[in-house]
Amino acid sequence: MSLHLEAKLGEIAETVLITGDPLRARHFAKHLQNAFCYNHIRGMEGYTGLYKGKRISIQGTGMGIPSTALYLHELICDYNIKCVIRVGTAGALQPTLKLGQIVLAHQAMTDSGVVQHYHKTTGDYPEANQDLLQQARVCSKESGIVLHEGTIFSTDLFYAEESNRYQTMVSKGVLAIEMETSMVYAMAKYFSVKALSLLTISDHILSGEALAAEERELKTTEMLTLALEVALRNEHK
Repeated sequence: MSLHLEAKLGEIAETVLITGDPLRARHFAKHLQNAFCYNHIRGMEGYTGLYKGKRISIQGTGMGIPSTALYLHELICDYNIKCVIRVGTAGALQPTLKLGQIVLAHQAMTDSGVVQHYHKTTGDYPEANQDLLQQARVCSKESGIVLHEGTIFSTDLFYAEESNRYQTMVSKGVLAIEMETSMVYAMAKYFSVKALSLLTISDHILSGEALAAEERELKTTEMLTLALEVALRNEHK
């Protein structure tokens, strides 16, 4: 048991799907067999169950890099997880992306100074695990779920007042903006854990469009299905 997770040792699987919204973790857990809730502290629910016979956990982490880092640190250091897959939402930055489409983030730029604690190199950005990237590509083809692969941006600020805040990102071809993936990738590499981030486009920064609540639930379920298939095929080394 750690400070913020009350699970007993062995109750959390080696492969964990993380999502910012703990209520989404509860919803996602309905797709597991024999799922049980192992954490209630601060309402940050976590569940473990079976997907096609494989033990998988789904954990809420809260919004933003600091909250994500807190839970991921405890999952890695106190519960010895080996693989983490973020299943979240993001805002589109490119006009070619449509609401409900799924982004596969192969790397994550950031404006967060906190990420530098784990990613100290300059000139590059935290990246996804190559094995998981390839598994995601294969699973998407087999399932018919279209992926849009590229660079994303993880920010510390949901709201900001600069009028040209996104101009540089758009010009560099950054696909979407969210608030967690850069830290997930940086910490995973630091602790030698596999990591991947799948993101459903829930709103469009350029047009102001956004998915309605019921549409968001449907589209994030498609993303979850893909993440579970990737997790099923992943082998820990």
